[in-house]
Amino acid sequence: MTTFVDRVELHVAAGNGGHGCASVHREKFKPLGGPDGGNGGRGGDVILVVEQAITTLLDYHHSPHRKATNGKPGEGGNRSGKDGQDLVLPVPDGTVVLDKEGNVLADLVGQGTTYVAAEGGRGGLGNAALSSARRKAPGFALLGVPGTTGDIVLELKTVADVALVGFPSAGKSSLISVLSAAKPKIADYPFTTLVPNLGVVTAGSTVYTIADVPGLIPGASQGKGLGLEFLRHVERCSVLVHVLDTATLETDRDPVADLDVIEEELKIYGGGLEKRPRLVVLNKVDIPDGQDLAEMVRPDLEARGYKVFEVSAVARTGLKELSYFLAEVVAKARARKPKQEATRIVIRPKAVDDAGFTVTYDEVEDVYNVRGEKPERWVRQTDFNNDEAVGYLADRLNRLGVEDALKKAGARAGDGVAIGSDENAVVFDWEPTMMAGAEMLGRRGEDHRMEAPRPAAQRRSEKEAKRGDSAQQEYDEFRPF
Repeated sequence: MTTFVDRVELHVAAGNGGHGCASVHREKFKPLGGPDGGNGGRGGDVILVVEQAITTLLDYHHSPHRKATNGKPGEGGNRSGKDGQDLVLPVPDGTVVLDKEGNVLADLVGQGTTYVAAEGGRGGLGNAALSSARRKAPGFALLGVPGTTGDIVLELKTVADVALVGFPSAGKSSLISVLSAAKPKIADYPFTTLVPNLGVVTAGSTVYTIADVPGLIPGASQGKGLGLEFLRHVERCSVLVHVLDTATLETDRDPVADLDVIEEELKIYGGGLEKRPRLVVLNKVDIPDGQDLAEMVRPDLEARGYKVFEVSAVARTGLKELSYFLAEVVAKARARKPKQEATRIVIRPKAVDDAGFTVTYDEVEDVYNVRGEKPERWVRQTDFNNDEAVGYLADRLNRLGVEDALKKAGARAGDGVAIGSDENAVVFDWEPTMMAGAEMLGRRGEDHRMEAPRPAAQRRSEKEAKRGDSAQQEYDEFRPF
């Protein structure tokens, strides 16, 4: 059964905002009590939080669909709806968040680090919040905004100071078991270790973490064995330790050749691993043949500039020197790292000429596209079954300058206008005669501007009539007798 997962695809959906309420206060002897519709609640966020106790992404492998709760709708009596509850997802330290194209969205390192994977939608305003001196009793409310949805990829990169690399059965699991309190699976066959193991080592006053990477063989960087799947776990390490088997039973292998193969795989994989400090551990020197081979290859390895240690995980020889030397290297690496500064709040004011939206003409679709955060959100919040709500949307767009921009772009009455993305755009015929003016409103829920003559609609009707007459005429001319 799978117990370790280091890469999952997660489908996240934030909560939708609750709808606002359109209500009028009713009380005995007070027939016109005024609007008292409350606002809708905000939808819940989907938040990733680093938790040190979590070491795997297994839960999200089994349950990849996660959704936060929706906000509650507003009610009469100025009662606002309850906000949706945020969905907090704990992830291991070292989790990288990517989009479907592989772009890094966040690198979560450190206890408590958070990332909002999906943002909840705003709640709609009730008619009490929409009332003004000119619109005293709105007969409509704004709809809640849908929460964001999407697919993200979570990749776990183990946060370790020391990484043990080497061929299968080189003794990495045995070495980590005697250096730390980790209890990995140990056996005398290749690929015994199927998941990275992490242990904590104390050497003097230095405490550091050590991890082993299973399954490195020739071609690991191209996907052979288990190497490509787990090479990402050494990207954050401070030092690489080559564990070489001096007592291998395979006649076509020797420690130096194994070192060259692993170095080539690390170079091909990239990620800056070829620049990390490294040292060599000649393991299994408790075996006579292993000791002899270690003495033969040690001068060659030292000539290449490697610091070499002869150890035996079984006899527990040479481990103290190795542990303290690693502690010294880790301490130096930590000292070289720049000090972490407090997160700076970056304020990016909008340019003075930024209108907050753009208007472009699509010649293929013969439509003017309006894109911008405010226009798109306002459209999503509008109840198009309510004339007064549609008139309020027209007022807002006009005040924002959308109508002037359409005129400058060459739009005329009756031209198609689309607000929003191509997938869920709202398309309508532009009527520049629908000028803003709340004083023109009639009864609640109605807007006299919607009843005004519409030249574009009239022209369309005339075109359809002409097209129908032409079709009928062609039929009469070629009708069989």
